Amino acid sequence: MARLVFDIETSAQPLENFDEVQQEYLLRDAEKIPDETARAARREEITRMFSLWPFTGQVVCIAMLNVESLRGQVLFVADDYEDDPSEAGPVEFVPFADEVELLTAFWDVAKHYDEIVTFNGRGFDVPFLYLRSAALNVPISRKNWLGYRFATEPHCDLAEQFTFYNVSGREGAARKFNLDFYCKAFGIESPKAHGVTGMDVTTLMAAGKFREIAEYCLRDVRATVELYRVWKERLAGIK
Repeated sequence: MARLVFDIETSAQPLENFDEVQQEYLLRDAEKIPDETARAARREEITRMFSLWPFTGQVVCIAMLNVESLRGQVLFVADDYEDDPSEAGPVEFVPFADEVELLTAFWDVAKHYDEIVTFNGRGFDVPFLYLRSAALNVPISRKNWLGYRFATEPHCDLAEQFTFYNVSGREGAARKFNLDFYCKAFGIESPKAHGVTGMDVTTLMAAGKFREIAEYCLRDVRATVELYRVWKERLAGIK
């Protein structure tokens, strides 16, 4: 059965998108700090974290690959992006004018797959997609990706598998590492090798570097495919 591996990139919404009451709620922790410099630093830290929360962030890119064929798409939001018609290959880069169009296209692809593979998708990607889609009234074609946790179908979350469902907590033998660390441990090229991380996405969006975000997201997915193969061949079935 075909499996879809995907990863999302998110960026922060501007603080100006929120009314005074919302801003006060979001920045309340910073306003308690008496020192002005420390208060400003905390405000900046909080606004950087907006990209991690679906009601203060937005989905700007989704990369997808079929595990078996390695064909796929990278959907990304871009202003005035001109695609290169000469570009051809197993992965198609598809720009969209806004987040609604991007999410609509994603759910149209997702409905053709019964199983998905992610890295930390249960903790981040899937709930983010569900809540953003609901907030924007985008129909969700697959609503079972957060079902029974101790199963690999329909959702195999590798962050859960390599920790054996957090069997040993934060400090034990099966503690959770990030994707970069797992890749290096298993001899897979790290998606961070090109110097871009998820925390750079908001800055790259502001600079108009949409394709750079898309390529970074695709590197994450390709690494996840390789890590899935390691898990499938060497660890699947351990209980």
